[in-house]
Amino acid sequence: MGCKESCVFCDQKQITARSKSPTQDEVRETIETWLSTLGDVENKEIAFYGGSFTAIPATMQESYLQIAKEYLDSGKVKGIHLSTRPDCIDETTLDRLQNYGVSTIELGVQSFDDKVLALSKRGHDSSAVYEACQLIKARGIKLGIQLMVGLPGDSLESCIYSAEETVRIKPHLARIYPTLVLDDTELMGMYRKGEYLPLSREEAILRSKAIYTILDEAGIYIMRVGLKSTDIINSNNLGEVNQGAYHPAFRQLVDSEIAKDKIEKDKNSLSEGHSSTEPMAITIYSAEEWISNLVGQNGSNREYFRNKYPNILFRFSADESLKPGDIKIEQSVIHN
Repeated sequence: MGCKESCVFCDQKQITARSKSPTQDEVRETIETWLSTLGDVENKEIAFYGGSFTAIPATMQESYLQIAKEYLDSGKVKGIHLSTRPDCIDETTLDRLQNYGVSTIELGVQSFDDKVLALSKRGHDSSAVYEACQLIKARGIKLGIQLMVGLPGDSLESCIYSAEETVRIKPHLARIYPTLVLDDTELMGMYRKGEYLPLSREEAILRSKAIYTILDEAGIYIMRVGLKSTDIINSNNLGEVNQGAYHPAFRQLVDSEIAKDKIEKDKNSLSEGHSSTEPMAITIYSAEEWISNLVGQNGSNREYFRNKYPNILFRFSADESLKPGDIKIEQSVIHN
């Protein structure tokens, strides 16, 4: 609810699995249900997703926010988090949100490329994005930026540009979503008429990896990569058209490619100091939680290096002194 535009890629009811907004009783019930299951989790937030929150009627916004604020004031949650469109942010709106203690606002930016925004029928250009980001940050509210790859007119170059502009704005968090082609959307019609080519798996990973690397190196927290695996997504017949852009572990696919690139980058560790016939071992260390990314999904990276460097034994080991994403490489000669 609240979206005043019909973006070519969006079917809001299908994505949210809702045909109408929740009642106040349903909001309370949802909060109480999750509070009872989260136990000692420290930084609990109440988050409003699924539409353009600040575009719904002000009275409805306040009816939801008043409930959330009660839990915030009681200390049962630490923050109130919502998502909206860049062109649905102004000073009056921010006054309202701050009065109710909203702490984080995510903007569905999708792209900083005006051509991509126009072809996607977003209803605004990039100037609305810059203005909304500036207003939010000026209030001391945490800013999130959501980016999409594979929209009409999108390219690797425009993805890199969007990532660089995101870094320039310095949000607190970001999300990266490959574009899915859903039934009953204009994008599906464009696909059927041959006006839109969906992303291949390789291209979806490549563009997402490019954005991820730029944001990560700038210290921006990347909250999600790829769509969440939910019943509504899985129950849809996504078909061959979305085999590239959708994978239940899409983030790991991206992380695995980043890990492979980091290992490849250290060419000296892979080649110096040994002959083509001299057996050698390479040990790659990372934090425990990043080992699966080093190895790759279903061992894809292990297999890649084994085939590319058949005379090298690759080992993967945990080193808790390293941060997730950091690696350390050691080499040794194998003596018979």
